[in-house]
Amino acid sequence: MMNPLSLFKVENLDTRFRPKNPQPLPNAQPSRWNTPEYYIYALVFLTIPPLMFKSVYDVSQPDHPNYARYSPLLSQGWIPGRLVDNSDLQYRGFRGNIPYLALLLVLHPVARRAYDFLRSGGNSGPGNGSAVSKKKDETERDAADSRLRGRIRFDLVFAMIFLLVLHGISILKVLLIVYINFQIPTKLSKQYATVATWVFNIGIMFANELCGGYSFARMFALFLPTQMTNADSKGPQAIQSDWGAWLDSYGGLTPRWEILFNVTVLRMIAFNFDYLWMLDRRESSPIEKKNLDPTDLPEKERVKSGASPNDFSLTTYLAYTLYSPLYLAGPIVTFNDYISQCRHPLRTLDRSYMIPYAIRFLICLLTMELCLHFLYAVAISKSNPDWTTYTPFQLSMLGYFNLHIIWLKLLVPWRFFRLWALVDGIDPPENMVRCMSDNYSTLAFWRGWHRSFNLWIVRYIYLPLGGSRVSTPRAIGNFIAVFTFVALWHDINLRLLAWGWLVVLFILPELIASYIFPAKKYEGRPDLYRWLCGFGAVGNILMMMVSSLVGFAFGLDGLKGFVDGIVGSLGGRVFMLAACMTLFVGSQVMFEVREAERRRGVAMKC
Repeated sequence: MMNPLSLFKVENLDTRFRPKNPQPLPNAQPSRWNTPEYYIYALVFLTIPPLMFKSVYDVSQPDHPNYARYSPLLSQGWIPGRLVDNSDLQYRGFRGNIPYLALLLVLHPVARRAYDFLRSGGNSGPGNGSAVSKKKDETERDAADSRLRGRIRFDLVFAMIFLLVLHGISILKVLLIVYINFQIPTKLSKQYATVATWVFNIGIMFANELCGGYSFARMFALFLPTQMTNADSKGPQAIQSDWGAWLDSYGGLTPRWEILFNVTVLRMIAFNFDYLWMLDRRESSPIEKKNLDPTDLPEKERVKSGASPNDFSLTTYLAYTLYSPLYLAGPIVTFNDYISQCRHPLRTLDRSYMIPYAIRFLICLLTMELCLHFLYAVAISKSNPDWTTYTPFQLSMLGYFNLHIIWLKLLVPWRFFRLWALVDGIDPPENMVRCMSDNYSTLAFWRGWHRSFNLWIVRYIYLPLGGSRVSTPRAIGNFIAVFTFVALWHDINLRLLAWGWLVVLFILPELIASYIFPAKKYEGRPDLYRWLCGFGAVGNILMMMVSSLVGFAFGLDGLKGFVDGIVGSLGGRVFMLAACMTLFVGSQVMFEVREAERRRGVAMKC
């Protein structure tokens, strides 16, 4: 049984971070927790965070002057005496469907186990006579291939039912797009398939957005134009429009399928490039060559060569692209990794790992509910408030908790869908590795925020562009290309493009500071280097907050009024100085958290 104190250790969040040898790393520093410096930091942590919560709680009361502006955005809550801030459309959809999703999480694995039982003829145990004898005669490869075929069949059938319920008749649009993408690498030469993959998939994201999901009514009117013979009668064009509207009425539980399709685009691109890169591999399996245990295969090997040439069929492609637990929001798992895990289930997926993960998810869900019931930061920001009615401290905390709720509204669905996949026997990467408030490096922040997407970006965009082996100007160009794609992938609008370019701009100070103040120069003065990094961390944290507020909360115009309210007075500037000192303390605690991980043998880049 896991020690409750270790529940929130990062190596228990994702088994990828578990060290093979739990010994302190060579560069691990001695613990500083029991030192006078960190006693002072502990005092700050005992006093400041409660004040932070209280500041937003106070402005979320009915007696606040702005309450009338945002109260229409509040709904009836389940906590007595409190309304709930359910104004975020994205999270509202997930929150309202939690009971049905929980039922799916139970029924889907149960249905798979029933299918496996029926497929084996009811002879799945070790005492089944002829079945055991037959199984002994099979090679391990045959057994693994049989396991893969069984999983693929079930995944594909369940996905068809799942998408039919979700999107209704629009499942035909999804399948058509996915099928066209499959033709690109399998029918075109590699030279053209690479470019065609990017052009097609980026084009599909734009087309989905501009055409609003291709409603049948619009398509009938566009492609089957006819003239009405009598203005007072119901002519052919009107009949066609009625047919289109009738088809559109069968749109399932989620008629706007295009909103969710960008995650599928990532899997489509992943399949295409895994297929093209497979063509360059030799026939011999790296697993056999290195004599690796396929049930304990490192993620790097699974991602690199987990699928064989015969696995790149239309059936496996559809099962992977439309895999139900990860279809709606991810996390993203590569085609190679998915096939490898279907063929060889990972030994790490046992109850001792999944039960604590489920408990951790429930704690995060409860935390989100408490925030939505007691801190109305999102509703306030959406109500065009009079920022002058808030103190600089209240303004900064409204921005801070806005970001925390954004973090939670992404973390909760991602962890739910990952939990569903874990229960089903597939282990995708954890998307949220660190708490939003446990980040001091811009580069490390993007490695840990939406981590599976970051791994996807590195594999399919950053490394093919040259990675870190290129000159500085080209590296900056690569960052711009990466974050432009990231912004367009999230949504096609100017605000998110500004966010993507701000991220690139704010990465530069960290890169420059790392060049001017290399760690090697301070090997004999670790405390001085740590304090210098603390000052740099303060600037990084402020810049990360600004870019995230622009992209996901206020936009450029809203941010201007927000910042003016904080630094537009002497009191506000004094507050900013105190806030920077608090961030410095927070960064020192973050440094020590990383050192504690190194002392446990955990090596992470975020």
